[in-house]
Amino acid sequence: ISGYSLVIQARDSGTPPLSSSVTVNVDISDVNDNSPVFTPANYTAVIQENKPVGTSILQLVVTDKDSFHNGPPFTFTILTGNEEEEFTLDPHGVLRSAVIFKHMVSTEYVLCVQAKDSGKPQQVSHTYVQVRVIEESIHKPTAIPLEIFIVTMEDDFPGGVIGKIHATDQDVYDVLTYTLKSEQKSLFKVNSHDGKIIALGGLDNGKYVLNVSVSDGRFQVPIDVVVHVEQLLQEMLQNTVTIRFENVSPEDFVGLHMHGFRRTLRNAVLSQKQDSLHIISIQPVAGSNQLDMLFAVQIHSGGFYKPAYLIQKLTNARRHLENVIRISAILEKNCSGLDCQEQHCEQSLSIDSHSLMTYSTARISFVCPRFYRNVRCMC
Repeated sequence: ISGYSLVIQARDSGTPPLSSSVTVNVDISDVNDNSPVFTPANYTAVIQENKPVGTSILQLVVTDKDSFHNGPPFTFTILTGNEEEEFTLDPHGVLRSAVIFKHMVSTEYVLCVQAKDSGKPQQVSHTYVQVRVIEESIHKPTAIPLEIFIVTMEDDFPGGVIGKIHATDQDVYDVLTYTLKSEQKSLFKVNSHDGKIIALGGLDNGKYVLNVSVSDGRFQVPIDVVVHVEQLLQEMLQNTVTIRFENVSPEDFVGLHMHGFRRTLRNAVLSQKQDSLHIISIQPVAGSNQLDMLFAVQIHSGGFYKPAYLIQKLTNARRHLENVIRISAILEKNCSGLDCQEQHCEQSLSIDSHSLMTYSTARISFVCPRFYRNVRCMC
């Protein structure tokens, strides 16, 4: 307890008795009775041979239960194991290389490190750090090409994470880093540590080819990343049809079925090759294992096919479509639970362009807006 606040009252013996109060604050001053504590108690680390001087090997973590003026900043010292001055330890507890290590010269070092706090008198504690020198990278990283599809309302893309690069390396201790060519950083960013791709707001309609590379510190490998951006027209929402799938997650649909189903769907509903199929959104059905896919078909000469026409086409081709994935229902109007006939059901569809859903797999990522369907009985 760092302090107490007492209220003291004095009362006299008169009639009537009179009194007054005063507040007394008692601060408990700290003495430096706790030593610094390393977490964990001892460390192990590795460094690859031929890494440049100054390579970070390890970050020491130290805490102290005393108050701030008796704790940090800490003073770090390597007591033993660094007789040839192969290592340096900075004031923040980062252990770095001071030479270029060779696996053939030595494979292991054991350092005794001391941490001293700022109190008076100072308290100290010790830890041991085992550093292994391993062979440098002999394998190049491997990365899977990534294709990203973004669907957004006209000029209303808010930005966000749109996918993730999947890369591996057969060298066990390699740490992979990801970079993006500087001229593309005005539109996209890549997290250097985990490969997540971030799109900034306001992307225009079109195709973007990103110059991304992954490095293990020795080898650098380019990755093919292609981003397709499609902007929705308001007219599309008035001519949509929903296909409801059974027993499939959004990620499985995107990674396993979307390309094949899109191709089969085009053959089923397009009257002319120049017509355009637009997948507007995919979204899980709440409380079930079903998945809704919202789409519209644009006529080459202008306008969109009416939902009734598309549903007729889909019904005729349903057997072919189910060769790709099982279909639960084909919906134009969703009057489920409403006691009215089909012709008396009115549906409205709304898109929340600022609530994006990202379904990402190793090879393909699909980013689309959340949609809401409202239906009412017109009986």
